[in-house]
Amino acid sequence: MTAPRNESSGADNFITVADVEAAARRLKGQAIHTPAIVALDLGERLGVPCAVKAESLQRTGSFKFRGAYNFVATMSPADRARGVIAPSSGNHGQAVACVAQIFGIPATIVMPTTVTAIKRAGVERYGATAVLAGTTTDDRMSAAQELAASTGAIIVPPYDNLAIIAGQATCGLEIVTDEPAAQTIVVPVGGGGLSGGVATVAKLARPGIRIVVVEPEGAAKLSAAWKAGSPVAVPKPTSAADGLLAVKIGARNFAHLHRFADEVITVTEKEIAAAASYLFRELKLVSEPSGATSLAALLSGKVRPTGETIAVLSGGNISIDALRDFCASA
Repeated sequence: MTAPRNESSGADNFITVADVEAAARRLKGQAIHTPAIVALDLGERLGVPCAVKAESLQRTGSFKFRGAYNFVATMSPADRARGVIAPSSGNHGQAVACVAQIFGIPATIVMPTTVTAIKRAGVERYGATAVLAGTTTDDRMSAAQELAASTGAIIVPPYDNLAIIAGQATCGLEIVTDEPAAQTIVVPVGGGGLSGGVATVAKLARPGIRIVVVEPEGAAKLSAAWKAGSPVAVPKPTSAADGLLAVKIGARNFAHLHRFADEVITVTEKEIAAAASYLFRELKLVSEPSGATSLAALLSGKVRPTGETIAVLSGGNISIDALRDFCASA
């Protein structure tokens, strides 16, 4: 689905390249500058050079560390001292827990009752308190708001925030800096922090680059927003890609994607599983279902690249047993 070009986005603020560069300076020495790993077999299949930006190798196992660190680093010392709360399906929570440990402040992570053991363990490993609440993003945000009201702690939003978007956008800044010949970036979308940030900085730095955003068929909230022209709720999103199950795209995130992304693609569960299997088998990369979604669009043929292509592998927080079972479903 090609992006609409109506500039009336419903949000007033956008990140700039300067914002992303400032975030990159804050992250220097904390975040990992992740590699773009060449996928020779995929490139031969598609007839163009292809690589995978391995955010699974990022600190805490996903891109989420970038935004969480940038948000907390820009808080005032007085606000940081109040502690932080994060509503999260897992990866954002692990990132916030790690960042809180770095800054020496308390953290509470509100997670779904369906959270995987590996993601909850990741949060607790960094000394944060895990609280379980419901199964949807709305459930978690409501619980986080109640905790914030009673404790005075500051909520670190998972995606709909300019500091978060600018932090996630440093992934895109690395791509356009490291891969000057790249013509297409394929990136997954959940709430829109990563995809909105990557699309924005890539387009501002290189206006001719193509940005393709990918989501599961069962959680197609961006596709719904594309058609409606504004964020709309998708009731009961379902997918093994638990990091992409936001009920609705963030307002600021949609504004960035509406302006800077070129198209949105949906992929099936089997296509995601095949991509996760490919990543493990061919590139020796562990990917959770959410992380494999962008590659699924390439392997399935739903994205036809016209030049050097970079697929963002957004995270790798999954147990080996769960990965084996998921790949077997392909």
